[in-house]
Amino acid sequence: MSVLRNYCLTAARKLNVIAAIAIVLMMSLTCADVILRLFRRPVPGTYEMVSFLGTIVVSFALAHTSAEKGHVAVSLIVRLFPAKVQTIIESMIAVLGMILFGLIAWQSLLYGLSCQRAGEVSLTLQIPFYPVIYGVAFGSAAVCAVLLIDLINAITKLKTS
Repeated sequence: MSVLRNYCLTAARKLNVIAAIAIVLMMSLTCADVILRLFRRPVPGTYEMVSFLGTIVVSFALAHTSAEKGHVAVSLIVRLFPAKVQTIIESMIAVLGMILFGLIAWQSLLYGLSCQRAGEVSLTLQIPFYPVIYGVAFGSAAVCAVLLIDLINAITKLKTS
């Protein structure tokens, strides 16, 4: 179990590093575009690249955010319940999250395949869409793996209590 957990957390950290690099690239590209516009030489396709990079940021940072419990959680009422009920709620949330992100991964994969077959590309730079869509699928699958670890931990906690 701990090997799987360590593998998932390491993968989530690496995806988060990629997301951080994408943020730096977004910032650099936007700054370069603004500065070059002063000289009437804007960077072509800035909007497309920033959109692609933003998609990478969101989809790759989700797994690490989930692993670190960095998302917004309203637990005011849940804290009032006994520990066992809290663990059951935690398990249900993990299952529902796995279903949601599993569906997102699956549908993103299907959409990426469709875009790849159709040869869809961005308007200005002619960059294919499908690698970014596959990135969304991969990021969503990573969130499923993190939620699976959370579910296993919750079930283990239920068995010991």
